[in-house]
Amino acid sequence: MHGLLQPVLMQLKRVPSARAALFPLALALAGCSTTPLNTPGATSNTPGTATVPSQLQTLRTITTQQDRLYRVAAPLLVSNAPLCKGNARQLLGFIAKNKYSYSEDYVDAAQSLGYEERLQVTGVLSNSGAARVGIKRGDILAIVEGKAMPQGPNAERQAAGLLGPMMNNRSSIKLGLVRNGSNTMVNVPLTRACGFGIELGNADHVNAYADGRRVLVTRGMLNFARSDSELAYVLARELAHNALGHPTQQTMNATVGGIIDNLIRITPDSSTLGGTGGVRATPQELDAAADTLALYMLVRAGYNIDGAASFWQRLATQYPANVPNSYTAIHPAIAYRLTTIAKVTGDIKAKQAAKKPLVP
Repeated sequence: MHGLLQPVLMQLKRVPSARAALFPLALALAGCSTTPLNTPGATSNTPGTATVPSQLQTLRTITTQQDRLYRVAAPLLVSNAPLCKGNARQLLGFIAKNKYSYSEDYVDAAQSLGYEERLQVTGVLSNSGAARVGIKRGDILAIVEGKAMPQGPNAERQAAGLLGPMMNNRSSIKLGLVRNGSNTMVNVPLTRACGFGIELGNADHVNAYADGRRVLVTRGMLNFARSDSELAYVLARELAHNALGHPTQQTMNATVGGIIDNLIRITPDSSTLGGTGGVRATPQELDAAADTLALYMLVRAGYNIDGAASFWQRLATQYPANVPNSYTAIHPAIAYRLTTIAKVTGDIKAKQAAKKPLVP
């Protein structure tokens, strides 16, 4: 995926492209329940390519994983705009794609799933302006503030260029939608949220990355997390690293950005996944600062933090620092982190009991 225009909520997912386009419209964030679109059993006769049924299964799996990721991330992004400081943005609160949001050999499969030339909503961020006015999965984006919404292979980029400037000086955006063949107009209030993109990494090693503008969680980490709360622990820590500017402080933006660009492809280049991929281990002071902010983010978003310490201990035990490409290899200060987590958890519970603001 490209990096969406920051004014959006999430990204218009271009799964296999080298980058992800952050859609200025808040076309991207959300994550909602993941019911796949229609899935007729078409086939492909193109030599050297997988059959469409095989690709359909791949896209269904990716969609389900992405939807879980977005659903868990949504409250973290919406509830923590004050803690994201300079990274908070005005967002509309939904994700949209068309059949060209996937690589060229997956266009037929995407079309079989119900995608077409026009951008359509694939997920709505809970508690966003889009959710409040009733935008639904499957809505076709036809008009924005009286202008036709772009269609075709470059629709994402063109829509980003069209919507981006509108997000800065408005409190709402008027959209024309096509729903079940009928036209409808909605005025979508903008939602203030953390403006970081959320990405799924198509790889089985257990890790997560932050490059200053995006957070990526690998398929391996997604499967390792036994519950949404555990997945939220991972997302919150990486969001905290971004909010605190740690990738920049470690001059790791480009290195980690390259890893993210690779892992968002449907088939990443595995030759680059050895060792830590050039990512330096995070100093314990930065990790402790990220744990502190992450715990506040989690509680503000409604997640229970009682299991945080045991989750990170389990991860470090099963995937210690000497395991190539493991999360602990680039975050080795587990003992120091666990001490921080215990202290901050106590501080947060004291503030909750005293009804004090939940800020670090």
